[in-house]
Amino acid sequence: MLKPSFLAASVSLILASAPAFTFKAHASSSQSPELKPEVIEVTGTRRSLRSIAESTVPVDIISLDEINSSGQLELSQVLTTLIPSFNFPNSQLADGTDHARPAVLRGLAPDHTLVLVNGKRRHSSALLNLNGTVGRGSSAVDLNMIPTAAIKRIEVLRDGAAAQYGSDAIAGVINIVLKDADEGGSLNFTYGKYDTQMAGAKQLERVYQGDDGDLAFDLGEDRRISDGNTGTLSGNIGLPLGENGFVHLSAEMRNKAPSNRSGFDPRAQYAKDDAGSFDPREFDAERYNHRFGKADIEDVAFFYNAGYDLSDTLSLYSFGSYSEREGNSGGFFRRPQDGRNVVEIYPNGFLPQITTQVDDFAVAAGITSHTAGWDLDSSINYGRNQFSFGVTNSLNTSMGAQSPTDFDNGDLVYDQLTLNFDAKNSIDLGLYEEVFITVGAEYRNESYQIKAGEEASYLTVLDAQGIPVAAGGAQVMAGFSPASAVDESRHNIALFTELDTYLTAKWNLVVAARFEDYSDFGSTLTGKLATRYEFNDALSFRGAISTGFRAPSLAQSTYKSVSTVFENGIPNEVGLFPVDTPAAQALGAKTLDAEESINITAGFIYTHDAFSFTVDAYRIDIDDRIVLSENLSGDAVEDILKSAGEHNVQRVRYFTNAIDSRTQGVDIVATYSFDLSALGELSLSAALNLNDTEVTHVKDNPAELAALGDEYQYFARREIARFEDGTPKDKLNLVATWQYQDWTAILKATRYGETTDSSSTIEKDEVLDAKWITDLEVAYQMTQQWRVAIGANNLFDQYPQDTVGNIGFSNFNQIFPYSAFSAYNTDGRFVYAKASFNF
Repeated sequence: MLKPSFLAASVSLILASAPAFTFKAHASSSQSPELKPEVIEVTGTRRSLRSIAESTVPVDIISLDEINSSGQLELSQVLTTLIPSFNFPNSQLADGTDHARPAVLRGLAPDHTLVLVNGKRRHSSALLNLNGTVGRGSSAVDLNMIPTAAIKRIEVLRDGAAAQYGSDAIAGVINIVLKDADEGGSLNFTYGKYDTQMAGAKQLERVYQGDDGDLAFDLGEDRRISDGNTGTLSGNIGLPLGENGFVHLSAEMRNKAPSNRSGFDPRAQYAKDDAGSFDPREFDAERYNHRFGKADIEDVAFFYNAGYDLSDTLSLYSFGSYSEREGNSGGFFRRPQDGRNVVEIYPNGFLPQITTQVDDFAVAAGITSHTAGWDLDSSINYGRNQFSFGVTNSLNTSMGAQSPTDFDNGDLVYDQLTLNFDAKNSIDLGLYEEVFITVGAEYRNESYQIKAGEEASYLTVLDAQGIPVAAGGAQVMAGFSPASAVDESRHNIALFTELDTYLTAKWNLVVAARFEDYSDFGSTLTGKLATRYEFNDALSFRGAISTGFRAPSLAQSTYKSVSTVFENGIPNEVGLFPVDTPAAQALGAKTLDAEESINITAGFIYTHDAFSFTVDAYRIDIDDRIVLSENLSGDAVEDILKSAGEHNVQRVRYFTNAIDSRTQGVDIVATYSFDLSALGELSLSAALNLNDTEVTHVKDNPAELAALGDEYQYFARREIARFEDGTPKDKLNLVATWQYQDWTAILKATRYGETTDSSSTIEKDEVLDAKWITDLEVAYQMTQQWRVAIGANNLFDQYPQDTVGNIGFSNFNQIFPYSAFSAYNTDGRFVYAKASFNF
């Protein structure tokens, strides 16, 4: 059972969970109809506000115009250019993560940010990120399954909100508000590609045998590339639904060809003959034999949003989506002489490729009513994500020449059903103003499945003595075996309430509480206290303190697999075992508990005419963070694994509540608009995030692991450094928008601070310098309906410093010339054109 923290116990009420946040126009009873102001409800509060500046916590509102004027094609990329504390880290050669990259807010884990659609909890992806990337060990919502064509606005709550919305909202909340117009629409087409020169990666001109008898290479200029051709077609339309309703439909199709930023392979591809001479094929072999870049992706997505007023006090609403993605990415090239190759199938080696089929479905429906002064909202929300894996252009080495080359590796499936009810009203408690009160309840049921693949994808052929004859399973990614199959579920119940009032004309106070009980690990009570004081019409101060939690995901609790993981260029069979399995328990695994957090935010807002300036500092302490352990290896570990029945695994890892962390930072945002008279209008904005994460405590090795000696550490230096230095400690977003008659020009410059690609020792760390990335778009409004634009992302073709010749494994540093821990894409300049038709 989870113990309520002191703060949670001392706070009696908490902000209710998952309201349907929509723009609403209504008036204070004291105002005449002619003076009724428009008020809004936004993420982080139930009370209607006249402006975002009235919020007790920092909330960013990204408008439809800002979304449309971005040259970025995916939602995560849009957010990273507009929100300084939001990052969309790079990913290369990371299996399924290449097909569904996770994003991070305030440098925390991807699953520390809750995503809502129309205020309702969005289901996460079934994918568990397991490779050495930012977000290792997490499952997150796949934001890029949500087409920008469906979005009316985006609300980003930059404050700890797990106490408000339940698990996952430690870093903040992203609420996607769907378009709801009952008329009009648009059609949009964008086409672009990368046009780049790879800084520091030379073009290979010739291969020959040098005077020393080894391979030698003639190199030219930095390699020029044109690839990654991407076409996107999207549209939306609003339609009336009878006289009292609407339905808004949106669809998007995207085809992204792969990019490749690999260098040439300097290794000998073929075995030498008995005299030590090179195979004649060596000098004509394909040296650009890897794919180090973005996956080949095809996306199709459909969204709808609908509402209908049955009467003045009773309304129905519903929204839903279906998205589909097909992906293909490369692994490590198997050379002809590689022991994992079968030359009868691939005499010149092979590049195994991971394929994915992702099917994502969601539907929500609800009813709102007004009865006896209460506003009631009841809803049901269901979401399902199926992530199917395959491998092509590969083989199962242990099956020899009889091996197939294409494999069905199995499926990951996650689904979530949520029932929600809330009621809100204003009650006179004798204070300065009536108290706005919300009460409610929520039920959520989750399930997680791992479905086995075909036998050849995981089979290891054994000899008469029971010893593997060669590497088993599909090369690049072994399939899920029946022993890895999982079908688990859990449920939780939440009760919540909120009190929101003005104690004086200038002082707003919110006091709230939430109780949740999970079927698999216990209960928790969390709380929040938020306040805002208006010093004068221009200046106000705000702050909040809250406790929060994040429940271990079902994937973290139940996932089991054995896969090939490269460490320092060497392949190893690594098993990931749930904490309740003999193999994990023999090495110290314990039942997972929830993460617990304390979040403190304080800041101020200053507005004067067209100028706005906000500063918000924060501190987030998280205890018992759930992390993926080191890949434990060594003779003693292998003996333990064999005793536990795992004879074909060389290394093992499991999830554990291993560390505590502290994240501190500040967000500074300034905006100003100029009227240039005859020269049009100019809007400027600057947003800075300073962020520092420190692992404050690493728990001692469990007794089972400590008994093996000090050289065994279940959470060591590399993973600690990834938490602390894997994302930028500072990020600055500058945006200038100039509008002149029918022309619009938008210039964006983003400075990504220093990051580190960490290693097991500090001497082998690769520090990636800070870098400016500049985007430019120029648009022309041809007619009232037609708009065209051209632009470039990464206009000046910037890359991180190349790895060639750096300390490390030089062959692979040559093949992979840029670190996958770059905070921005390592694909270079992307140029595009787009056309929009509005009706």
